[in-house]
Amino acid sequence: MPNFSLSDEVFFQAAEQFQTPFHLYSEDGLRKNARRMNAAFGGVPSFKEYFAVKALPNPTVLRILKDEGCGVDCASWTELMLAEACGFSGSEIMFSANDVPPQEFAYARRLGAIVNLDDLTHVNVLRENGGIPEEICLRFNPGGAFRIGNTIMGDPGDAKYGMTREQLTQALLQMKPDGLKRFGLHAFLSSNTTDPLYYPTLANLLFTVGKELMEETGLQLSFVNLSGGIGIPYRPDAEPADLEAIGAGVAEQYRKAFAGMNMPPVAVKSELGRFMTGPNGWLVTHVIHEKNIHKRYIGLDASACDLMRPAMYGAYHHITVPGKEHLPHTDLVDVTGSLCENNDKFAIDRLLPPMEIGDLLVIHDTGAHGLSMGYNYNGKLRCKEVLYAQDGSFRLIRREERPADYFATLDVDPIWEQLNRNN
Repeated sequence: MPNFSLSDEVFFQAAEQFQTPFHLYSEDGLRKNARRMNAAFGGVPSFKEYFAVKALPNPTVLRILKDEGCGVDCASWTELMLAEACGFSGSEIMFSANDVPPQEFAYARRLGAIVNLDDLTHVNVLRENGGIPEEICLRFNPGGAFRIGNTIMGDPGDAKYGMTREQLTQALLQMKPDGLKRFGLHAFLSSNTTDPLYYPTLANLLFTVGKELMEETGLQLSFVNLSGGIGIPYRPDAEPADLEAIGAGVAEQYRKAFAGMNMPPVAVKSELGRFMTGPNGWLVTHVIHEKNIHKRYIGLDASACDLMRPAMYGAYHHITVPGKEHLPHTDLVDVTGSLCENNDKFAIDRLLPPMEIGDLLVIHDTGAHGLSMGYNYNGKLRCKEVLYAQDGSFRLIRREERPADYFATLDVDPIWEQLNRNN
């Protein structure tokens, strides 16, 4: 299934109503993706997607996904606050702790969230900050390289996350006297992959280790969490993930793992972010400058502060020029922002249609790790977020930052008062 897309007319209408730059999200695309996810994994018990809040921490988006049956995966105090404010509670929240302050464990326990422990030392921290619950999740790092056949999918041995196989047993045995009864297993071993074998292979690993841990500890395996990792095709000629084949592959591994076993069903969970919202977001911006020196540069009113993936990772994001896509792509350009950093580029040596100052430009697949990774370097103010609702209307769901926001945490009241008088 191809990425969800919008017509040029939608982008023009949005830009008429809201000053660029802004991220635009499709409510219809978000809902369709969530429903497709639930249908694809209908063959495994009690499947639930826990959307990774870090990908797109906007209350409107979270409430849409909640309405479609999703939970949330949180990794910080403020993400827990956001989840609570949006109406998530109890087992609808997965708290994936990673080197967090002790009080964050206590907050997660107050909300009744499922705690996903990242390290053996967290057992005592949790015990002293909220207590050991009846059900816990442990993050597993098998070490080495994660392979599917001869293909290396990831290098968990170099990742800071998770416990060794031996530490999983130690952690469960340490918590069992505190009343622990059930456990889940979690692992994230590959990023942004469209290989249909990734989730089924990971599921088989977690099912196998989970059964071993039941024998070693006498505790019940209640779920496995396949985390994220299913990717999206950022390039227009790339193949998308076959979600239905992935879901069927996980169901097949489940049947093989637990056939004939007399035990309660083991639920399956995921924590996708990029796959859920990435294709349903676009950074809408205008061309405001053109520079011709040793190369040709097209300058935008957006910058890496609004989308840092190209600058940070060299990541590819497809770019279109609404109203001109029918023209030959003959102009070889770098597409840039205005930061005092040479890596503030959305594209390097990209062929695009002929452009003029004032043209609208759309950067695709920004619905995950877009504005959420924004920052204020050079005093830049992060842009707004707009929802394209199912009824065809546009709704502002996050206003743009203003100078007052930038100065709000600084001890500069006299300076700010002077600026207001002068402006």
